[in-house]
Amino acid sequence: MADMTTALGATRLPNPVMTASGCAANGKELHRFFPVSDLGAFTTKTVMRDPRSGRPTPRMAETDSGMLNSIGLQGPGIETFCVDDLPWLATQGARVLVSVAGGTAEEFGEVVDRLVTSPGWPAVVGVEANISCPNVANRGLVFACDPVSSERVVRIVRGRVPAGTPVFAKLTPDVTDVVAIASAALGAGATGLTMINTLLGVVVDTDRLRPRLAGVTGGLSGPAILPVAVRAVWQVTAAMRAGLLPRAPVIGVGGVRTGADALQLVAAGASAVQVGTATFNDPSAPRRVLAELEAEIDRHGFDRFADVVGIAHERTAAP
Repeated sequence: MADMTTALGATRLPNPVMTASGCAANGKELHRFFPVSDLGAFTTKTVMRDPRSGRPTPRMAETDSGMLNSIGLQGPGIETFCVDDLPWLATQGARVLVSVAGGTAEEFGEVVDRLVTSPGWPAVVGVEANISCPNVANRGLVFACDPVSSERVVRIVRGRVPAGTPVFAKLTPDVTDVVAIASAALGAGATGLTMINTLLGVVVDTDRLRPRLAGVTGGLSGPAILPVAVRAVWQVTAAMRAGLLPRAPVIGVGGVRTGADALQLVAAGASAVQVGTATFNDPSAPRRVLAELEAEIDRHGFDRFADVVGIAHERTAAP
């Protein structure tokens, strides 16, 4: 069996599979199906400073190739997360990647300030700065659409997170040049990148002839976006290999249902993968994807997962 360990900056994980933020709450629901400690890391639902009710209903709609969600970062706020959720994850032995967000750049910093004082902080293996959620009423809050805004948020988060703790900037594909945004985030001190968030979309109800979501727009996830995620990971990895960006770990996410899907992201350059929408109809999906990915690595004759990361770039250049 292949060595499935992976490195995210100075942090080493026993395997490269994680949950995707927002698709498994904060662990208790998923833990009924398998131990959350089985995963390389558990990524939390994005947490904000204050309790947030989210956007009005209806706020989810199935599509032929996935789903739109317009949840709007609903959650109880950082205080409840630090008192209840993070300590529980720590008691389960989970390695936790905490997703954080804010209505302003400064609010990101306030969330992190409280996070690092939580008794569950030792379980945290990284902070994921969600600068790219499309499910907000004000599109101006999508910091990752602009290099300057991305740089400002990441610099604040990096400055509040203890040295040695990785910071990942979660990027949107809804931009003209994702490499430029990646450059801004890495230049501001991000350890690495999470790619990608959902794509902005609209579904129209053909009986009532109006949008199915109360908030009109939502984030498209599921199988439809896998090629977009692979493309984004590919572009950023290619820029790193060409010396246009500093070398940094990438977490690939978007449309992963199987180990073969995960392998696409890994071969394109991802050092870890997140499983999200697939958990809604198969709660065991993250652990299943891990087993399938390991089988794929073995099938190709590799002894180490790390040897497969970015291999498609080498084979593209080969005759």
